[in-house]
Amino acid sequence: MPYKNIELTRKDHVAGITLKQTAMNLETAQELSDVCATINGDEDVYVVIITGNGGVFCTGSLKGEILPASAIADIEKPVIAAINGDALEEGLEMTLAADIRVASSKARFGLPRVAEGKIPSDGGTQRLPRIVGRGKALEMLLTGDVLDASEALEIGLVSRVVAPDALEAETQKLAETIAAKGPIALRYTKEAVIKGMDMTLTQGLRLEADLYFLIHTTSDRTEGIKSYLENCPPKFKNG
Repeated sequence: MPYKNIELTRKDHVAGITLKQTAMNLETAQELSDVCATINGDEDVYVVIITGNGGVFCTGSLKGEILPASAIADIEKPVIAAINGDALEEGLEMTLAADIRVASSKARFGLPRVAEGKIPSDGGTQRLPRIVGRGKALEMLLTGDVLDASEALEIGLVSRVVAPDALEAETQKLAETIAAKGPIALRYTKEAVIKGMDMTLTQGLRLEADLYFLIHTTSDRTEGIKSYLENCPPKFKNG
């Protein structure tokens, strides 16, 4: 279906989501939720990139039951946030829901809702401390401070910072590198890490063992072994 505020592209097993309307509103949130659900059901998509338009990734808060960050977190495939500019309020919560964050050197990050007597409502209080640690997360949340890209890299909020004009190419290269791997293995690896974070070590190890067993029942696993033995690129079929 056509979208007014979002552009969706698909190429070589990589889906691209571009937020054309970077000030979050209900219509954009609904479209993003629909796009995420569509991508989840598309077996030809192995990796997802989400980015903003121009010099802003996404800003603003949102009232209502539609939660864009939660929709992103529900995507089963690896999600890369290409943070081209300010990621504030809902924008930061959305990047926290991604699996890998690559930022432009001009990007800024913050959850300043406390200044308005509010708190984050789309996972910010839960995902931020899991990424940067409790102390730094509380400092950001309680002060409402906005960090620049270098500070975000220093605390582990993003994994890479690149020049603005290199962000698209750098993120695309990363996505293509990941998409060349086994799609089922990608999904299972993400599941093991995400779910395992909320488990004891023993429970997490059991989950990993179960997923490891399941992947041995797939044709992609057979193709991976065959390609290794024949020293040729694998042709995964996501099955």
